[in-house]
Amino acid sequence: MAVTIMDVARRAGVSRSTVSYAISGKRTISAATRERIDEAIATLGFTANAGARALATSQTMVIGLLTQFHQDEFAPAMLQYVLPVSDTARELGYDILLVTETDATAALRRVTRTGMVDGVVLLDVVHEDPRLDTLRAAEQPGALVGLPKRTEGLDVFDLDFGESARMIIDHLYGLGHREIIVVSPPMHVFERGGAYGWRFRDAALERGARYGLQIHPYFGESRQPQIGQSINAILDARPAATALIVHNDATIAALPAILAARGTRVPTDLSVVSLYAKDFGRAFSLPYTAVESSPDQLGQQAVRQLVRRIADPELAGAPVTRFIAPELTNRGSTR
Repeated sequence: MAVTIMDVARRAGVSRSTVSYAISGKRTISAATRERIDEAIATLGFTANAGARALATSQTMVIGLLTQFHQDEFAPAMLQYVLPVSDTARELGYDILLVTETDATAALRRVTRTGMVDGVVLLDVVHEDPRLDTLRAAEQPGALVGLPKRTEGLDVFDLDFGESARMIIDHLYGLGHREIIVVSPPMHVFERGGAYGWRFRDAALERGARYGLQIHPYFGESRQPQIGQSINAILDARPAATALIVHNDATIAALPAILAARGTRVPTDLSVVSLYAKDFGRAFSLPYTAVESSPDQLGQQAVRQLVRRIADPELAGAPVTRFIAPELTNRGSTR
């Protein structure tokens, strides 16, 4: 019987992935660990050439990253989740297979059934995501960035959007604001099942009602000139509102220019609070107080948990649903 990488791992007292890293050189291994692995390889007569390694491990050292870039969405918002997944996978010795096919369920079935990947990360997760039954049936494990309706059998990571909204409303209420506009993602995001949109909006409305505030919710837009037209129409319709909450990446990126053209001063005339990542804010020179959306943390946690599950399912334990706690960074755009 051929010696496998698991035989080497057991003899060396390490995980299968550690042996893979030692053989491939894709990750730094301590001298003591490498010595144990080398001794195990020599003792067992394990052949470490690439072909034998693939047969012995049944691993590709590739993670599938499935997402879709919708034409009616703001591409930079999705890209900020792709990079941390790719970077973390590379750090752990894995390559990324980016799959963006329109028929996402068929694509997922193809890459798992043919053994093209060792595990899968799903982005762009919707409330009733059609890919999840296929992923649950696959031999490979999966991790989600985004909260679906049913989480059983899968590792799920997301920002706590409800608490984010409550934190922002508490902040504005404490400053004395009593009439507030909330601009959500576009209507098509809600229609597709983007639960993060209504989790934030509904929590903002609930918190506002508790305080007796006037909260005016609106769907935002994702393309110019519709973004500018929409924001101008909303602000014209609500002249008594003293604060604007923007949960819409395309809108917040365009907001400085829109408010400058109106002659609206922040925070003198209007307080502005949003939700976006620090890197996103720097890329678009955004000066607004905001909750950190944490794409880096989400991507890193999803990949690390997935690799743990690939290497040793028993050690990885039961599937987890984990929320990133929101953090509000005050950049002086409220008063």
